Amino acid sequence: MIRFLLLFAAMMAAPELAHAQQLPTNLLNLPVDGSVAAWIIRTFGLLTVLSVAPGILIMVTSFPRFVIAFSILRSGMGLASTPSNMILLSLSLFMTFYVMQPTFDQAWQTGVQPLLSNQINEQQAIERIAEPFRTFMSLNTREKDLALFVDLARERGQEVATGEKTDYRVLVPAFMISEIRRGFEIGFLVVLPFLVIDLIVATITMAMGMMMLPPTSISLPFKILFFVLIDGWNLLVGSLVRSFH
Repeated sequence: MIRFLLLFAAMMAAPELAHAQQLPTNLLNLPVDGSVAAWIIRTFGLLTVLSVAPGILIMVTSFPRFVIAFSILRSGMGLASTPSNMILLSLSLFMTFYVMQPTFDQAWQTGVQPLLSNQINEQQAIERIAEPFRTFMSLNTREKDLALFVDLARERGQEVATGEKTDYRVLVPAFMISEIRRGFEIGFLVVLPFLVIDLIVATITMAMGMMMLPPTSISLPFKILFFVLIDGWNLLVGSLVRSFH
């Protein structure tokens, strides 16, 4: 599954691979200079990326904001398992690829392709691949969250770089808590109309003396109907995509 996701991400980042069909050959063949050590390092790096790909996807992309907002939406509507976790995760994953497409393209063109062509070494390739993600995270991280981790590092006697070359040890956690916060903000705005519907239905049932009837069983169809009538999925996904810089 992890290999499929990595291959799919690579194909979306570089559509021309579908025509060239040279990804496995270039990655696993010996370099032009015949260095076995470079080939071993490259193969080890590929296997490492495959093993930590899910964690990297969560840490440095837009995935957390999507999955949090979709999960809060499902809870606010009172649906325990519909849509299923597989559907929510798949939608979050593909929306992540959609938002991160420019970042993937830049990382591929500036880092992966020169590495496959033996124009740069592995260290240069890592720096070039990581740079677009640094830019994306910097644009979507709150200054307050970034300042928090910078201050925490300095309290422990660690000097960190800030500005355009912010250290990843402070940028990644700051980006993650910024994404979690924005996910909860959007989730609150999504849940608020459903809460109003629940309050109205509960007030009506209490006034009619139906004490033993759960209000949620009556409000659920109205919440689903309301969400469908306003074209909720279109509004939610559109708002989430536009919330990224």
